[in-house]
Amino acid sequence: MSESATAGHPSGKAIFRVVGGVFLEGYDFVVYGFYASSIAKAMFPSHDPFISLMMAFVTFGMGFLMRPIGALVLGSYMDTHGRRAGLLLSLGIMAVGVLLLALTPNYATIGLAAPVLVAVGRLLQGFSAGAELGGTSVYLSEIAPPGRRGFYVSWQPASQQLAVLLASALGVGLRFMLSDTQMDAWGWRIPFLIGCSIIPVIFSIRRSIEESHVFIAQRRQTTGELFRSLFEHRRLVLSAVVLVTLTSIMFYFITVYTPTFGRVELGLAPIDSFWVAVGVSIVTFIMIPLFAIVSDRVGRRPMLVCSSLVIGIVAYPAMLWLVSKPSFGSLMLVEVGFAFLYAAYQSSLVVTLTEMIPANVRGTGFSLAYSLSQAIFGGFTPVVCTMLIHLTGNKAIPGVWLGAGALLALCATFLVVPGKRAAAQKERAGLVTGYD
Repeated sequence: MSESATAGHPSGKAIFRVVGGVFLEGYDFVVYGFYASSIAKAMFPSHDPFISLMMAFVTFGMGFLMRPIGALVLGSYMDTHGRRAGLLLSLGIMAVGVLLLALTPNYATIGLAAPVLVAVGRLLQGFSAGAELGGTSVYLSEIAPPGRRGFYVSWQPASQQLAVLLASALGVGLRFMLSDTQMDAWGWRIPFLIGCSIIPVIFSIRRSIEESHVFIAQRRQTTGELFRSLFEHRRLVLSAVVLVTLTSIMFYFITVYTPTFGRVELGLAPIDSFWVAVGVSIVTFIMIPLFAIVSDRVGRRPMLVCSSLVIGIVAYPAMLWLVSKPSFGSLMLVEVGFAFLYAAYQSSLVVTLTEMIPANVRGTGFSLAYSLSQAIFGGFTPVVCTMLIHLTGNKAIPGVWLGAGALLALCATFLVVPGKRAAAQKERAGLVTGYD
């Protein structure tokens, strides 16, 4: 079977070639969150540990503010110059950001230049990530065979979970080999340097992908035409922003924030939190493609409704139980349960976005919606959770933040996501455009 993107029935190699950039993007974002407390001490020293940690998380969130800008610039580039060209450009920009984070000397060596360079690196990463997830998802949706679009697109979020798994496994290994002092001094750089080492491999692999047959079949448009069309579909984009709210909050809640929450709020050993992250990433990596197969059969709407409803019901009670019984086993049980529900929602969400947005603005529209939601809700989830606990003294209060995201997602699903029969009718009528 051909692996060409133009053939309509690509092999697994086509998926592997395109998701490498998502893997790197997810890996480096998660690594920053995992080692936020160490980065805070090295790059944002303060007499108050809370202020140092908040500065590290604010810098983490700054990258998300660049995502909408990257979505507009790089997303429009993908819609006018091709999916392949845009994916290569976003990977190159991402590589520069990764190098800055890995190689910048600490505050004790270069003073204020250290946090400034870290912030620049995060901004570059955010800019590139603004189109990376959208570009990959759009490309996978456009090369997928009929009836398997959900499964193909699911490998975008699944590759992020594989990145979390690698980052978590490295965290476990480093905790066995290095002391806390060594980790804070220089050990936290090791995962970033590993990320740097895989950049040439991913770039080489991505260069071999072929252009999407959907883009090739489109009439070429100017940037002005693209943005006019995007404005015409602004309601779709805003609806997509709300749909992404839950996945934005939940991904960074169960991955980036968990190690800090386990260590700072529950008083667990750092290695316990990393083992939990390993469990979370394994569950999500396995379940996202499996749930996607289900969504290809039963439709997107039932998956989105059921998963968001359950998350909204159990989020706060689960966190209350966890803080009342703080232990490694309790944290593992709660986070793996959240991971299972996240996989159910995410497996249908990403492909739903590609089906909502017309082909001529699909790269820009998807990327903008995803980036806006992550900038508003996801990237600052560690900051919001840390601040809510600080203000209320209630360690379970992050569950309310998660439950609110689930409520928004549930309402948006009822408003804009059609059932399976209605979706099939829309596709046959050409309202879901750009698919053969």
